[in-house]
This record gives sequence, structure tokens and C-alpha cells, in this order.
Amino acid sequence: MKVMVGGTFDPLHIGHQHLLTRAFTTAGPGGHVVIGLSSDTFASRKQHPVRSYEVRFAELTNWIESKKFEATYEIEALFDQFGSALTQDFDALVVSHETFPVGNLINAKRKEMGKNMVDLYQIQCVMAKDGKVVSSTRIYRGEINRFGEPVSEELFSGAESCKKE
Repeated sequence: MKVMVGGTFDPLHIGHQHLLTRAFTTAGPGGHVVIGLSSDTFASRKQHPVRSYEVRFAELTNWIESKKFEATYEIEALFDQFGSALTQDFDALVVSHETFPVGNLINAKRKEMGKNMVDLYQIQCVMAKDGKVVSSTRIYRGEINRFGEPVSEELFSGAESCKKE
């Protein structure tokens, strides 16, 4: 099965790992996952600083390789919310609660173009220890770490190597 998933993945946190794991398990052995990674320009719309595409690409690749998933994968730059999801043939799109509306929009546009609609697999949000959703924004604010654990402001150094374009 060919599966697509996308995001900025900065920093790569437990929620992203859940999303990516779902994409790889959905693709299954012999399947293929296309990961859209926000380009620096597209990522600059975020409320928080974002590390460079190259840094995020390396972190994403290292994490995927460490998991030894059975499906193959490729990472492509996203310059908008659609990427190649409007032009490629694939079977499923894995989305979060936040990106579910984009998944529906992708299917609507695919239908208008005469392309097959794809299955949408929505994951549940990962909750931090404080009962709120794990998010990159909360990590950059210094509220939690990548695993959803509380962090004191003095210990948070994740934004030091980041810049807002």
C-alpha cells in the first residue's frame, strides 16, 4: 500500500512519531510511505521558530532508520499544503486532528481532477503529562519536552538553534 503523510516535524516529538508510525504500519511490509516535509518557506508560516529543512530532514531520517520499518519511504519538500497528494497515485493519507480538514480538501480536489479519492486515517492526539495535547508550539514555549513531560524554562534550549524566516 502507498501512504502519504506530511508535516513540519519540528521538533520531532512523540505526536509526530505516532503519526509516522501509523503511516508505516498502514503501508505495511512491502508498502511505501511518502513523507511531505515542509520547505523552509512553507514552514515560515508557523507561530514558532523552525529549524532549517536540512536539520529537520536529518532528524526525520535518523528516527525512521532507527525504527527499521518494513515499508520503504521517501521524503519530499512541501511548498504548500498539498504537495504531490494531488498528482500522485496512492492509497491512503494519514492525518492528525489538525490536518484532517486538509485531507478532506485533498480528496475534494482529487475528485474534481477525476482522480481516485484516498482513504483518510486520523490518529488520536498524544496527550502530555499535564493532560494537554503535545505540540511543537508548546515545546518551543518551554512548557513540555518532546515526550510531553513538563520542562522548566531554564532547561529548555530547543529554540537556540532555530530562527524565524
